[in-house]
Amino acid sequence: MTKSTVLTGATVKCSEHYINGQWVPAKGVDPTPVYDSNTNAVIGEAPSGTTEEANRAVAAAKAAQPSWAALEPSKRAQYLRAIAKGLEQAQDEMAASLAMEVGSIVALNNGPQTTAPIFSFNTAADIAEQYEDRTRVDHSWVIREPIGVVAAITAWNFPLHLATVKTAYALAAGNTIVLKPSEIAPLTAVLLAKIVNDAGLPSGVFNVVFGKGSEVGEALVQHPDTRMITFTGSTRAGRRIGEVAAGQVKKVALELGGKSPLVVAESANIVDAITFGMNDLMVNNGQRCDALTRFVVPRESLERAEQAAAAFVEKLIVGPSSDRATDIGPMASKQQQESIREYIITGEDEGAKLVVGGPEVPDVGEEYRQGYFIRPTVFSEVTPQMTIAQEEIFGPVVVIQPYDTIDEAIEIANNTIYGLHASVWAGSDEEAMQLANYIESGMVTINNGSGNMMAPFGGYKQSGLGREYGTYGFEEFLEIKTMHLANNS
Repeated sequence: MTKSTVLTGATVKCSEHYINGQWVPAKGVDPTPVYDSNTNAVIGEAPSGTTEEANRAVAAAKAAQPSWAALEPSKRAQYLRAIAKGLEQAQDEMAASLAMEVGSIVALNNGPQTTAPIFSFNTAADIAEQYEDRTRVDHSWVIREPIGVVAAITAWNFPLHLATVKTAYALAAGNTIVLKPSEIAPLTAVLLAKIVNDAGLPSGVFNVVFGKGSEVGEALVQHPDTRMITFTGSTRAGRRIGEVAAGQVKKVALELGGKSPLVVAESANIVDAITFGMNDLMVNNGQRCDALTRFVVPRESLERAEQAAAAFVEKLIVGPSSDRATDIGPMASKQQQESIREYIITGEDEGAKLVVGGPEVPDVGEEYRQGYFIRPTVFSEVTPQMTIAQEEIFGPVVVIQPYDTIDEAIEIANNTIYGLHASVWAGSDEEAMQLANYIESGMVTINNGSGNMMAPFGGYKQSGLGREYGTYGFEEFLEIKTMHLANNS
């Protein structure tokens, strides 16, 4: 890292892109400021990249790809484990950065926000070493090969995890990569590039170009030499990527929005189910595409569901992300804070019952008066037609929807354009799994089940295309070739 990239604690002032194994001075004249979610203070900046810089990074990745793909998987795995080691050593620095630019609380930053990236690189290394890329099918061989240059465009809510889960598996499969991190939370990508550089990857295998999606992202999607686009972000942006990529019939993997239901059967313990759902929703301050945001409950249990949700919220501490006592930190940006407040006002205007919370900004002290804080909010008696029942809010807001029959519950659960995640609670796992068969969702949590980063992550409908994590995620970055031999071979 050169002198024009300055690291001061978690504050990063970067004036370069990482291209072809070097820190390259940015051509853009107006860097993008990065703000502390807790205070609205500027804590750093990143370059506003250009199409020229995106093209340069793609050219570097294309030149490096053949030799990287030809490298023995065990050799690629060594590089990946070196990156994992670097991430492990930088956890404290990463956590401090995430607390400010994303607003994630201490428990998350010292946990999944920084441990998941380490897991991804180590797991991808294991898969690369063990994966059988040739399979015999009668008189044919089915061979899996790297796709080529992959462009990864990532969101701001889990910036390090999203960058690393794409990078690790793409590299493990023999591809090279150009990463464009979100301009809202780019700082961990600077640190990631430094770690990759220290790991000694061959020049051009991993590249980072900072900037806006409208310029750098668009250039990467349109470039004829990017063979695959992997994107995490809004469904609106995913539609645009799919539209542009379709012009070249280019492979896309899209991890988009969600409006995930928690379906509670009459046989379930309503308090346990609601508590589980509230805990799930509040992870990362509600800023998760797969968060459970709609609680579909029996009408006779509606009042108890409201009471359980309200009791949960009333115990939450909203405050600065660096305070270990904080349960809910700030939103990642002023724009996100305002968007959530508007949804809460819309919910009230459309007739939903406000159980707890509201659009007023919580008082967390004078020092944090300019921070992007939101009151955790619960609505009830929400009908499927209401805006807050259909659109992704991406914050600590839950809607409770009553049902009269289990068929109606399933209909409510499936009544959105999304299908990323769901949870079904019932008196037994068997009953819950039976109900889960009718839920249109890529992932369903049964009762108090937990996530699994070896199992596929992804959704149905407009929640996206493709899968991430484990062998399923690894195979997304491979092409399939069939070689037919003579029948007697």
